[in-house]
Amino acid sequence: MATQDPAHMKPLQGAPLALVTVAISFATFMEILDLTIVNVAVPHIAGAMAVSPQEGTWAISSYALASAIMQPLTGWIAKRFGEVRTFITSLMLFVAFSMLCGLATNMPMLVIFRLLQGAGSGPMVALSLALLLGAYPVERKGMALALWAMTVVVAPIFGPILGGYITDTMSWRWIFFINMPVGLLAGLMVWAIMRKRETPTVKNPIDIVGLALLVIGVGCLQFMLDNGNDKDWFSSPLIVTLGIIALVCLTFLVAWELTTRHPVVELSLFRKRNFAVGVTALTLGMVAFFGINVVYPLWLQINMGYTAFWAGLALAPIGILAFLLSPVIGRNMERLELRAVISFSFVVFAATSYWFSTFNNTASFDSLFMPRFVMGLAIPCFFIPLNQVILSGLRPNEVATASGLANFFRTMASSVSTAITVTLWQHRSEYHHAVLTEHVADSNPAAVDYLDHLHALGLQGQRGWAVLDGIVTRDALTLGVNDVFWGCMILFIALIPLIWLARPPFGGAGPEAMH
Repeated sequence: MATQDPAHMKPLQGAPLALVTVAISFATFMEILDLTIVNVAVPHIAGAMAVSPQEGTWAISSYALASAIMQPLTGWIAKRFGEVRTFITSLMLFVAFSMLCGLATNMPMLVIFRLLQGAGSGPMVALSLALLLGAYPVERKGMALALWAMTVVVAPIFGPILGGYITDTMSWRWIFFINMPVGLLAGLMVWAIMRKRETPTVKNPIDIVGLALLVIGVGCLQFMLDNGNDKDWFSSPLIVTLGIIALVCLTFLVAWELTTRHPVVELSLFRKRNFAVGVTALTLGMVAFFGINVVYPLWLQINMGYTAFWAGLALAPIGILAFLLSPVIGRNMERLELRAVISFSFVVFAATSYWFSTFNNTASFDSLFMPRFVMGLAIPCFFIPLNQVILSGLRPNEVATASGLANFFRTMASSVSTAITVTLWQHRSEYHHAVLTEHVADSNPAAVDYLDHLHALGLQGQRGWAVLDGIVTRDALTLGVNDVFWGCMILFIALIPLIWLARPPFGGAGPEAMH
């Protein structure tokens, strides 16, 4: 296979550019979709495998764990084998293990195949961005970034909807089988167009120490985050042990990677101001954004009686404006003050988070639609300019590494956010339940009147109190989720000053950095 310096390769034009964009976008969409499409199928998978729903969630966490470990290795792998070859191999591994996941006959088999699926596909998302930026002409790189960001953001939104539909109408196994035709077609298209545009390879030695520290540290951290809430966090010796191992390994990883000659993870990129500011803003922004996307559908299903499919539909309006505005933002990237655009996104996120915090148990689907729709305005203003800030001034051979690191922090932010927001919701709900229960007493006329009403309906004694406790619990859960939305609002506002620490110019994301 021929290799060329990406700085001197001519950009693609016309049909080849359109086809490779579609192929890479579909491959990326499919890989990210698999992070969320399985969520709604967990009860079906658990039932088919004769395991508990809690054990069924391993089908989710095993994939996220393996993918998170592989993402920061993207740069090293791409330099060793070439970006095109690595992308195609990653895609084919994803397709192969998707098929095996669909054929799995027991839970250990499914978990192993999901681990291998995540490990194989880990570099795919970061390399998709690097390949797109290398294929587009300088003046249209903003559009490439917009198309990539749109795919990355919209896929998790449609995952629960598509997963719910497939599970309800066909079988959970088809969640995995549908990856095969899409992945194979995308792989063939990318190979046909990009095989002569392979990047130069460098045979650096393998950093065994760094790799071991990464696998153990991230593995323990992910396992701790996945199981912490169920085991009451640091009251569990297992969680404490995992936390200590993760802290020690990741601390030594940072020290080792910054001093070794051939690091497996290029942490030296954090010496670049815009990269450090951008990744920090992306990570903290994802903690708040993903937190909303975790507790919102849970609240709809637990409190409001929504099915998984309808909860997915309630999430979907956010994708409308995101889909429509992404090309507009991308086309005008060079004309915009990116820090102002990102600040605007934080304001919209904060305002809609507050809006969500005002809803109670009587909120209708229509009333929930509008804030979710408006929130979509913030997505392209957040992800597209922020990725431009992260990549600004980098050399072409650093794009895959930088994108891999940024994706790693985005993935870990999602895991941390899930752990924090679910725990915070639980604790705040318990607090509100205790406060509300204080008002349910014989000395409270309203409580006495309601109990009398229940008695008139034939709900005497303990049955009446049980109904009243159910009402208190529902209200407590809603007040608790409102507190989570408040917390997300505060975090979004706090991020506005941070992004202004980045310094323009913000051009130079990719090959144009060489000019």
